[in-house]
Order: sequence, then structure tokens, then C-alpha cells
Amino acid sequence: MKERVQRFGSFLAAMIIPNLGAFIAWGLITAMFIPTGWIPNESLAELVGPMIKYLLPLLIGFAGGRLVYDTRGGVVGAAATIGAVVGAEVPMFIGGMVMGPLGGFLIKKIDQVLEDRIPTGFEMLVNNFSAGILAAILAIGALVGVGPVVQSLTDVMGRGVEVLVANRLLPLASLFIEPAKVLFLNNAINHGILAPLGVAEVQETGKSLLFLLETNPGPGLGLLLAYWVAGKGLAKQSAPGAIVIHFFGGIHEIYFPYVLAHPIMIVALWAGGILANLWFVIMNAGLVATPSPGSIFAYLAVTPRGQHIGVLGGVLLAAVASFVVGSLILKLYPVKEFDSEEEAEEWSWDEEEVQPSGAAAIVS
Repeated sequence: MKERVQRFGSFLAAMIIPNLGAFIAWGLITAMFIPTGWIPNESLAELVGPMIKYLLPLLIGFAGGRLVYDTRGGVVGAAATIGAVVGAEVPMFIGGMVMGPLGGFLIKKIDQVLEDRIPTGFEMLVNNFSAGILAAILAIGALVGVGPVVQSLTDVMGRGVEVLVANRLLPLASLFIEPAKVLFLNNAINHGILAPLGVAEVQETGKSLLFLLETNPGPGLGLLLAYWVAGKGLAKQSAPGAIVIHFFGGIHEIYFPYVLAHPIMIVALWAGGILANLWFVIMNAGLVATPSPGSIFAYLAVTPRGQHIGVLGGVLLAAVASFVVGSLILKLYPVKEFDSEEEAEEWSWDEEEVQPSGAAAIVS
């Protein structure tokens, strides 16, 4: 079971890690050109939305389908992913990680069935139409099915956070917030639930701890430091650049792919988030407004006078805890790095050995 989990995690990594360059490009554009960025530019900021909503999920869907069945699988996987993208308001990286391999797996099976049944001279016609029909069906299915699933997930995460806030169990809020962030529901949790409650609290007390729960850059910083120190391959090489974008630019989304590539790393985020939230409660810390974007500079700008130890101490504790736990996880459960794309494909889709932990696992 341990080996199967590791192999399945490695397959997810093979979809995410090759696309980290595109994630970093998006992070740099976002950090620089959004209205609260380093060099605000309204025209260039128009790249931000399409890149995260369309480009990045489609790259993941293509990579997943290509791992299963070369370029043909990648094309069907990307076409299937667009249904998930259109069917939801949040970035559909999870949709790409599901629909990409599923599309590649199904077109591979269809080709195997039709291989000896296509009349001579009709190969291109049949191949193109079989791929097109399958891609259309999968795209429509993803459009209809993904939206309600994402909305239900958002509602569950939101209710969980609300219950913890209402019962004064704020340190445990990270159990819901961190998975929601990794699934790119961070804005829904922060601006839809925590920010309105925080604004009401600021009017009464002049500050609110609720502004610290989702925006804390400490857990993500510790996670990226763990990849830099204890990781390997492309994840290790790209971590320093991601740290700059995350911690100084405030673009937390840049570290989400590192967790999607190795889901057990969510434990490191939990460790950092829970410890920091406990510190915030003990120190009665709070901010006067939501830091936007969630960089260390924005934190300093909205920290009340005399509250810097309480606020920055929580950021530091989160980073240390996330780093220690993340490094330990990467030592015990390292992400498999492939020497070549062919090796990845051979590992991922050996018909007899790996199918239960590859696409079949996703399909089931």
C-alpha cells in the first residue's frame, strides 16, 4: 500500500512539476502587474486571469493525457479539461489532473479496440473522429459534473471554518483552510467568509485575528524551503524563485502545485498553520485589514502599532514548523524524479503492473 501511494503521488508529480515554469511565469506577472503589485499595469494585468483559469489547467490536462498515451492522449486530455474549466469559477487544476489522464486512458482503449477494424485508407478519418467525439463527450460531462462538485466542496470548507470560528477553535481552522487553499478555494474562504467577519470585528476592537488565518505566508514559506533543502529535481531547483514570488510578492498560489504534486505535504501546512494560529490566539494578535496580496510587506502595512511581535512571531513559527515537518516528509516519502519522459511514461502505464495506481485509480 505504501508503494502504491508513493507511485500514485509520483504520477501526480509528473503532471505538475514539468509545468512549474508556467506557474512561475504567471506568479511573476501577477506579483508585478496587479493593482496591488510591484509595478501596477492595467493592460499587462489582463494576462493574470486567462493564464490561471485556462492556460495552467489545460497544461496539466495535456501533461496527464500525454503521460498515458503520448500526444494523442494529451490532446484528448486537454480538450476534456476545458469542460471542467468552463464549469467552475475557481481554477480547475484538480479537473485537469482528473480529466487529462482519464481522456488519455479512454482514447488509448478506443484505439486498441479499433486497431484491426479500420478499413485501409480510412485510418486518419477514424482516428480524428474517434478522438473528437470522445473529447466532446468528456468535455460536456466535465462541464455538467465538475461545477456542482466544486461548489459543494466550497460549501463544506466554508461551513467548517464558520463552525470553528463560532466555537472559538481558531487554531484548528487550518484543517479546513489549507486544503481549501491548495484546491484554489482560497479567495472563496478569505473574501467570502473570513474578511466580512473580520471587518465587523475591526469596527468593535480595531483589529481582527481572522485576517491572519488564510493570508499567513509562513506555512507556504516553510513548505518551499523544505523542497529547496530536502527536495530534488525540478521542484528543488524552482523552489527559490517560488519563495520570492510567494513571500515577497504575496502570490500564495505559487506553492499550491508543490502540494498537488505530493499531497502528503498538506501535513506540513497543517503543522505550520495550527501552530501559528495558536500563537495568534495566545498573543491576541490581529490585523486592521486583509493584506492584499498576502506578502510580508502587506503584513507589515496592516499590522497595528505594537503588535509586530504577535503577528511576525506567528509567521516565523508557521514557517519553521512547516519546514521541519515538510523536510521530514520529503526524507521519508521523496517525490520520484524521472530521468526522462520515456521513463515516466513506462512507469505510469505498464499495462499489467501500474494500471491500478494510475488512471484506473483516478477513474474509480
